[in-house]
Parts: sequence; C-alpha cells; structure tokens
Amino acid sequence: MRNTTKLVVHVVDAQYLMPRDGQGSASPFVEVDFLNQLSKTRTVPKSLNPVWNQKLFFDYDKSLISHHNQHIEVSVYHERRPIPGRSFLGRVKIPLSNIVYKDDQVYQRFTLEKKWLLSSVKGEIGLKFYISSSEQEQTFPPPLPFKPYTSPTQASGTEEDTADSETEDSLKSFASAEQEDLPDSASECVEGKKTEEVEEPVQKLHRQEVFARPAPMHSIRLRSRENPHEAKKPQYRGANQLHTQNPNHLQSYGDTDPEDFKVKDMNLDLGERWPNPNAGERFTGTYDLVEQMFYLYVRVVKAKELPPGSITGGCDPYVEVKLGNYKGRTKHFDRKTTLPEWNQVFAFTKERIQSSVLEVFVKDKETLGRDDILGKVMFDLNEIPTRVPPNSPLAPQWYKLEDWRGEGKVVRGEIMLAVWMGTQADEAFPEAWHADSASVHGEGVFNIRSKVYVSPKLWYLRVNVIEAQDMIPSDRNRLPDVFVKANVGMQTLKTSICPMKTTNPLWNEDLVFVVAEPFEEQLVISVEDRVHTSKDEVIGKITLPMNVFEKRLDHRPVHSRWFNLDKYGTGVLEPDSRRKEHKFSSRIHLRICLEGGYHVMDESTMYISDTRPTARQLWKQPVGMLEIGILGANGLVPMKLKDGRGSTNAYCVAKYGQKWVRTRTILDTLSPRWNEQYTWEVYDPCTVITLGVFDNSHLGSAQSGTADSKDSRIGKVRIRLSTLEAHKIYTHSFPLLVLQPHGLKKTGDLQISVRFTTLSLTNIIYNYGHPLLPKMHYLFPFTVNQVDGLRYQAMNIVATRLGRAEPPLRKEVVEYMLDVDSHLWSMRRSKANFFRIMSLLSGYFLVGKWLEDVCNWRYPVTSVLVNVLFFILVMYPELILPTMFLYMFFIGLWNFRSRPRHPPHMDMKLSWAEAVGPDELDEEFDTFPTSRSQELVRLRYDRLRSVAGRIQTVVGDIAAQGERIQSLLSWRDPRATSLFILFCLAASVVLYAMPFKAIALASGLYYLRHPKFRSKLPSLPSNFFKRLPSRTDSLL
Repeated sequence: MRNTTKLVVHVVDAQYLMPRDGQGSASPFVEVDFLNQLSKTRTVPKSLNPVWNQKLFFDYDKSLISHHNQHIEVSVYHERRPIPGRSFLGRVKIPLSNIVYKDDQVYQRFTLEKKWLLSSVKGEIGLKFYISSSEQEQTFPPPLPFKPYTSPTQASGTEEDTADSETEDSLKSFASAEQEDLPDSASECVEGKKTEEVEEPVQKLHRQEVFARPAPMHSIRLRSRENPHEAKKPQYRGANQLHTQNPNHLQSYGDTDPEDFKVKDMNLDLGERWPNPNAGERFTGTYDLVEQMFYLYVRVVKAKELPPGSITGGCDPYVEVKLGNYKGRTKHFDRKTTLPEWNQVFAFTKERIQSSVLEVFVKDKETLGRDDILGKVMFDLNEIPTRVPPNSPLAPQWYKLEDWRGEGKVVRGEIMLAVWMGTQADEAFPEAWHADSASVHGEGVFNIRSKVYVSPKLWYLRVNVIEAQDMIPSDRNRLPDVFVKANVGMQTLKTSICPMKTTNPLWNEDLVFVVAEPFEEQLVISVEDRVHTSKDEVIGKITLPMNVFEKRLDHRPVHSRWFNLDKYGTGVLEPDSRRKEHKFSSRIHLRICLEGGYHVMDESTMYISDTRPTARQLWKQPVGMLEIGILGANGLVPMKLKDGRGSTNAYCVAKYGQKWVRTRTILDTLSPRWNEQYTWEVYDPCTVITLGVFDNSHLGSAQSGTADSKDSRIGKVRIRLSTLEAHKIYTHSFPLLVLQPHGLKKTGDLQISVRFTTLSLTNIIYNYGHPLLPKMHYLFPFTVNQVDGLRYQAMNIVATRLGRAEPPLRKEVVEYMLDVDSHLWSMRRSKANFFRIMSLLSGYFLVGKWLEDVCNWRYPVTSVLVNVLFFILVMYPELILPTMFLYMFFIGLWNFRSRPRHPPHMDMKLSWAEAVGPDELDEEFDTFPTSRSQELVRLRYDRLRSVAGRIQTVVGDIAAQGERIQSLLSWRDPRATSLFILFCLAASVVLYAMPFKAIALASGLYYLRHPKFRSKLPSLPSNFFKRLPSRTDSLL
C-alpha cells in the first residue's frame, strides 16, 4: 500500500533580504531539501520582502527516518536575469526533532544563516512545517497556455519579450503554481469561494542533479484576474455609448499585465525618402520625425468658357474629382456664371488608390433631374509629377474639356488644374479635402481639419483702491458702510467694508483681474453702501476702457488718479429741470495698471509649459527647439455606436506655451495614423508639453452627436523637457490612461516621437541658476488663493477665445489639457501625496535602521569599519565635507548606468490609482457642490473626520515634542530646568577644558559601543526628555 504521509513545508514569506540585482532589490525563490527530495517555490520579482504563501510536499516514511541526525535545509536564492543563474541569499537548517503534526503547527521566523564564512547574508524567513496524512500530493492538469492580450502596437515588442522569457517547457513546468499563487479578491467575489493555498508537487531528484533552468520569470506570474468563463462575453456600456465585442478594448489595471501600462520603445522608419534612380533614396530634412505618407493632390482652380445649360440657358457649375470609388465635389455656383473660381484642393492617400486613372468632371447643377456633365479631363497616374519639398508649388495649367462619353471629342470649356504627388509635408495638406473623410458634409468639414491655435495674450489688471471722498448715502441721517466692487466681464471682486463709518473711506486694497488682448471688456467700478446684511445700495459707479491704463513692466509705482463717480439712480424718470441741474459728484482715488512683468498662469506650476512674462520686451532668446511627431494611436476604445458597431473619430491636441496644435480627425478607426509634425521654440527646459487624444462629436451628422454634445476624452500624455537628452529622437508608445468612476482604464496607446534640440549649452546652464518665474512673482507675490482664482479665470478666457476659432477648440478639451480640476479634494490624491512624503522619508529611515544595526553590532565587520571611519573623521575633520561630496559623486556615476531610457509617464502606483475603492472614486467624480444624497455625504464626512483625527493626533505629537524643547529653559518644570542649566554649565566647563576631538571621539565611541555594554532600557537623555511638560494638558 502506498505511503500517504507527507511532510509539508509551508513557505510563507521573508523579510529584509540582501539586495543582489545591483539595483537595490532581488528576485528571491526558496529551495527546500529533505532527504535528497528537492522542491522550490515560484520567484517573486523585485522584492526584498517577498510573500510566497506556498506549500511544498515531501514523502515521509517514519520507519526510515532518524530524528537525531537529520534535518530540513531551506535555502533562499536570487534568480539572475537575463543570464540564467542564482545567487545565495541565506539558509536555515531545521532538525527533524522539531517537526510536529498538523494540528500543532505554528508560524515561526528563522534568521538566515551563512553557507560560507565570507557570505553576505541578512534577513529572516517565515515557515510552517508539519506532518500530515490528510493532505495529498496534488496532481495538476496540463496548464493552459498563457496568452495575455496584446494590442497591435505591442506586436513588435512581443518578439523582443519572447527572446528574454523562459522557454515553453519551463513555462509549462510552473504555470499551474503561478496561476494559484496568491488569494485574488476579484476572483473571490466572482466565484464566491475562497482561493486555496498553492500546493506544489515535489520534484524527486538525485542530490547531484542540477536544475537546467532557473525559477519561472515574473512574466507568467502577472495574470488576468477575470473569470475565464466570463472573459469571452461581450461588454456593453450604454452610459458611455460604448459597445465592444472584445473585453480587452477597455482594460483596467487589475485586468491586464502591468507592462501594458508602461511606455514602450518603437522601431519605426521615420523621415522622408524620395525615390531617386541615380542615387538611391534621398533623405529630406522636412517631417523627419514621422512616417512618410504619400498623397495624390488635385487643385481645382477655376474654369472658363463653359457652355450654358440646355434647359435654363445658364450654368451652375461644380467640379467632381473621381479616383476609383472615391469622389470629391466642390461647391456649385448658382449665379449662372460661366467663369467660376473654386481654388480647392483634394487629397487621396496613396494606400487607398484603387484606379490608374484620375477623372475630373465639370457638371451643371440642376434643380430637377440629373446633373448635366459639361466635360471631363483624364490623367494617367503613372504620368503625374512628384513634388519634393521645399520646391515651389506646382503651377496650375489650363486643360480643354473632353466629351464625358470617352470618344476623345473636345467640347467647349477649359478648366485650370494642378495635379501632383506629394506628402503630408505639403502646404496644401491642412486645408485639403481628404478622401477618408468623404462622409463628412456641411460644418463638419471644418471640424476635422488640422489647425494651429495661439492662446490670447493675457494680462493681469491690478486695481489699487486707495480712498474715496464725499460718499453720501440715500439716508442722510446715517454714515455709510462703504465698500468697492469691481467687475471685468464675468469677474467680480470686492474690497472689505471700511472699518470706520465715514463719508471719506480709506481701503488701500488691491484687486487683480485677468484680461486678454484684444480688450473686449471694460472695467466697471461701483461704490456701494451696506444698508443691511441682505441689501447693498449703489452710491456711484464709473466705467473705464482698458486701453487707457498704463502697462507696467517692472515694480516701479504707477501714478494714481481721481475719477468722478456717476450718481446711480438718476436718469429719465427725473424731471427735465432736475436733470439739467449740476449735481454734486463723489469721486474715488485709484491706481490702475496692466502688469506686463508677470506670467499669467493658465496651468499649474507643477507642469507649466511657459514661464515668459506677458510683455514681449522682457522675453529672452530661446534656448532650444522642441519637435513633436504625432504618429498615431493604437487600440483605442470605441466611444460611440455606428451601424451597430463601435466607432471612434480620433484627433490629437498638443499644447506647449502659447501654441496649441490639433491634428486632423481620422474617421471610424481604432488605430488612426496622423503622422503630423510640429515645432515649438523652447525658452526654459524645465517645462512640460501636454498631448491629449479626443473623440470628435461634431461632424455634422446625427451619429456623431448634436451641437451640444462634448468631445470625449480618451487620454493624456505629459513629457517634461528636462528629462530628455539633447538632439536624441525618442520614439515611444505611451499608454492612454483615464480614471473613470468605475476605475482606472487603459483606452489605447499614443505613438509619438520627440526631439529636443538645444541651441546653446551655456544658456541652458544659465537657466538652471535663475528663478522659474519672472521676478515680479517674487518681488510682489500673489497669495495662494489669488493664484488659484486667477488661474481659473485665465483658463476660462483661454477656453472662450479658442472656442471662437474655426474649427473651435472646445471648452472641454481646453479644461482637460489645462487640468482645471486638479485642485479639488480627492482621497486618492491625498493618499498618493502622503505616500510620496513617506517615500522621501524612507531613505532617512533606512539610514537610521542601518545605524541602529551598526550600534547593535549586527554585522561586526561593518561596525568595525564604521568605528575606524569615525575615528579618522574625528581626527581629521577637514575630510568630512570632501568625503560627503565625493561619495555623492560616485553615487551619481553608479546610477548613470540605470538612468531612464525613455521619458517618464503616468505612474499608477504613485497615483494610488490601482488600489482606489469605488466609493473614493465616486467621491472624486462628484460635482462641486455635491450632488450626492444626504446620507452618503454624511458617511463621507464621518470618514473624513476619522482621517483628519489621525492627522490631528500626529500634528499634536509633533507640537508636543517642540514644546518639550521649549520647556527646557522656560521653568515650567522648575526641577527639570534646574537640572538642564546645571548640565549646560558643567558641559561648557568640560568642553572648554578638554580638546573637542577627544570629546567627539569619546561620545562617538560611546554611541557605537557593543551591545554587551548596552542596557535594553531607554537611555537617560530619552527618559529626561519624555518627562518634560508640554502644553497638551492645557488644551480643552
């Protein structure tokens, strides 16, 4: 009968392992040896505190085992990549006499031991081990092949990943263990049962046999968390008008490989090449950051001597350009003219050319019946010339019309045409009619074109309200409570009420507005009397145009002026005699100027794209050139329904400085190719360019949306120029990520190429030593509330002005690009910022932990070296600063080899978007003020109170420590202060009498003393400090 008794070694976790990968981390796995039976766990990548939670089974025959001289050896190794191998991290030997039965097992932690004398080992491992006859060795079915979803853009990267991954046999060996490694909360919710712990079958090998391959890579550990039976079902999202048959079209962070959320390299053939039979391919300098796209251009200029119509006797001509199944039409003239002029360009992409003949028809528009064909011109595509930029445009020529029946007969009339083969670099490309947008008509034609926009020139308008005179209220028996209200467009600001009730009030307050050139609004100043808490009475007002104010470029004061106020409330209702009388006029003293020395911020300073002041006279020379090639997008999610299937009409917007660019809209495709290149001048390298992808909902058709519909956001990418190497072309695919009320979603990939060219290294270095903003921001700074309010007003002005362009850059697009809601409360952002602070402090905590280990002589060799180094630095203190700077120099050189190879992108873990709950997301997407129910708001308020209570406790503890320091000399505790000042007296005498080096050396050696000379109780200074009083007991 087969022995079913098993020895179970439950490998739980490990902590504080030794880094082995050269980057401060390790990829550990555990190997257990029991009587020549070897078994190992999976590999946990990049972790010094791994969690395996994995059971390993071994055959256990009690009759053949002697508990006194046998043991279990548990070894921890680091898996080396890409060269197969492993590095020793530590081991533990457990005598079999310590083994218990299943019901008596406990979780135990063991300190890892060295294998050799010179081994560098640290850390602990947590284990459970017991003997069981009820748990059977698991027999796993053949694992399913692991095929994560790969979008078309990732096809090239998949080949490279395959070269670095394990072979197929190795993947099959460990796939079953990888698919059941840790409890999955998402799967628990779907399946309704608890995930069991992994039970690894033992591999019976001879002691001398060697593993041919290392433990499995993390590429098979990261798996889909969806229910495999439900993953095949289509998804329907009616709220977003989204319909998709593939569930991976809308990927969430927990549903896919995290590699899909990272920036990927792209190997593309960029730059223009023109065929040259004599010299092969010739490169051009235009559009060298995008893929070359050939277009057939047809420019229809005008016609003459057209024959009159057979019915009306006149002619309503238009031109139809036909190439295969594609047809483009000009507008028709209804003025009965025979000399029409269109001057319109048609563009047909070379990839979609379906014919070898281009036909141009001239037709007469008929109200009733079929349009008459007046004639046509045919072109053989093989004979069409090619225009190579930057050559001059091809001159149009007159062509005689032929009979449309194809008999070669010449008819009356001529048409002026120019036909050539070019690329997207042609100046006719932006305004051309494109064959792939033939279904768009009317106003939608203007909404799909590529355009360049310029933000309006913004100024800060500073109104210094000084004083007023002769403020007479309507009730002469009382003194007025006067304040001033200023209004510019939709902006309204008020001064405080004058603290003294008087007819000659004094304020001396500044009111700051945002205005834009050309100035369309006027400044309206009104002086009002607070009659009642709910009633204000206007005493007088004045309206001033913007062009009368002085423009100030620096901090020099502006001359003030007195303005007479118009009496409010008098007018046509008064008798003529009263209106002719000379009325007594109040007046107000103002100092008004347009501030040209500030930079008007319409975006956050954290990712600002321009730092120049408003006044052009204060601009400096550019320090570089930024070139962006917007190549295309891949794997976009369907944003609307069209003919029962998902569709997206995507366009891309890029914003840097005052220049906005918008690509043309590619219709009805989830993988648009724009291949458009744009250039910006760079005045400061520490700035950010923002690119966003949107779905066009204004194409003039019912399916694309109504006039009130908004363009849907698909995703956004930010690139900081200072992270780019000069003169290097970065070609990458950036994931488009959108945080939605139901979680973080990947909506596709944006493919762009970037090149930052520096004009002068000296100017770049000069910029790094100067303030980020103009000097007026530091001489006369705004308050935080003013900055937020002015930024919001500037954003509204920019959105309004750009919305009036043709085609308009809509408000929802501008708001998303400028991140207008970044200042609103979010629990997720609060957590992210808290953990950012903790990440910064973790380095200091690690140093403190290391110093504690040195003081406790946990690593004797290190402690001895630290003592020697301390002795040298005390004896030669002039070496301290050089040693510190040299150390930082070598750290920088060491980190150079692991420097980032691509621009940074949105970090999901840093943003705390991977673990955010649905309630927190609902709170983040709530309107302001809230639109949720009273009960839900009350629950959220209680949660916020609990979080604030913990913060309050931490802040109180920090304040208590500071108050204890103050109490040392405040005599609040007389005995403690007496002891402290006596100690200070004694210390001053000792420090004066003894050499400083001797005292520093003695103090340091005492602090670093061996644990044999230490007490486990707190030290005397610590006890004394904790007994000092704070002001906590005085709080209510």
